[in-house]
Amino acid sequence: MSDFANLSAVQARAAAAVGCQSTTLPSGLTVLCRTMPGYSSVHAIYATSFGSIHRNFTLDGKEVVLPAGTAHFLEHKMCETPKGDSFSFYAKTGASANAFTSYDRTCYLFSATQKIDENLDILLGMVGKPWFTKATIAKEQGIIGQEIKMYDDSPDWRLLNALFRCLYADHPLRDDIAGTVESIAELTPQMLYNCTKAFYAPSNMVLSVAGKITLDQAVEACKRNGLYRARAAHEVEWDIPADNAPLAHREAHFTMPVTKPCFGVAYKEEPLTPGDLKRELLLDMLGDLVVGGLTRLYRRLYDTAMVNPEFSGDFIAVRGACAVAFTGESDTPREVVDLLQAEIERLRTEGIDPEVFMLVKNQMYGELLGDVEAVDDAAEEAAAAYLKGRTLADEIAALAALTVEDANELMRTALREENRAYVQIDPSE
Repeated sequence: MSDFANLSAVQARAAAAVGCQSTTLPSGLTVLCRTMPGYSSVHAIYATSFGSIHRNFTLDGKEVVLPAGTAHFLEHKMCETPKGDSFSFYAKTGASANAFTSYDRTCYLFSATQKIDENLDILLGMVGKPWFTKATIAKEQGIIGQEIKMYDDSPDWRLLNALFRCLYADHPLRDDIAGTVESIAELTPQMLYNCTKAFYAPSNMVLSVAGKITLDQAVEACKRNGLYRARAAHEVEWDIPADNAPLAHREAHFTMPVTKPCFGVAYKEEPLTPGDLKRELLLDMLGDLVVGGLTRLYRRLYDTAMVNPEFSGDFIAVRGACAVAFTGESDTPREVVDLLQAEIERLRTEGIDPEVFMLVKNQMYGELLGDVEAVDDAAEEAAAAYLKGRTLADEIAALAALTVEDANELMRTALREENRAYVQIDPSE
């Protein structure tokens, strides 16, 4: 059998391994289901393409401008109903529930081994019936204000946010997901209702379930909660122009109660073109290709105790912004950054070691397949892929097709020193 035939066979088996049933209801809601025989639990996630970067939009011809932290605030409020907090309902069914907001989506989820239909009703009911008053908003502003202060005590979070504020002058990625105490004080019930009308419409959402459940069972839950019938259409327009301006700041320094200096460097890259899965995967690989545990640079830094094992690269891409960041702790952060840039330039000239590339690629491949064997990851990864306009099978096929030549081509333009910002947190006295 040829190498091509082998690759095709592997891709076919992998695609089948992550496949799931799907249907789009008359309301516009997409339902994904991965029935997993032999499992006793169910994980469900109800997600919308609405995150912290969604700050300006037009709803039925009227412009809506939101303060920083709106999506995160709305996540908290959606869990509250006139009959009580939804988490108290989950407690009675024995389910484990949570919710989170990222830069470009908001997700509500639960895991359970019993009373699945009842838990689905809680999930779909709370998200489908928004309820906001001035009094409850004022109460939540105090609660989230305390949460914001907790984020302020996290060096990792402060470091990442400072890097984005250096890279971007106008893009909403520079603002904390939770916003500030001052920004969330601007919120009103009408703002939140506008958000739910625009972004919590079934056509902008996905229900993804996995485990001991069928697609018919999930669809029946949607019918019980009014999510099956067709909805009146409304027009929503939003976009975030690419921030191609020079870096807002080259460096930032501040102090915190840390044991040793924390540092980060981030590279501002060209925003992804919608659907460019190949470049997205390659950018995601860069951290491991440059400083991953299999690389020459990592071994040198770790063997000389210049960094701790947490030193790593990361990647973020949202509408209008894209960045690759390297963060860690070191007593000599400037020296580490110099070595990092020198290694990037070496790889740009000499090329990436083909063996390291293949090991990193196989690692990503294994992680992707491993995730879908866990009930919670299977549901959440399927939902995340759908919100990006693709399937897990698409991701596997794109990853399988990548070559070291593709990575070397990217290295010729990525991680440029002139596009680099540096942040350092020093120990406070």
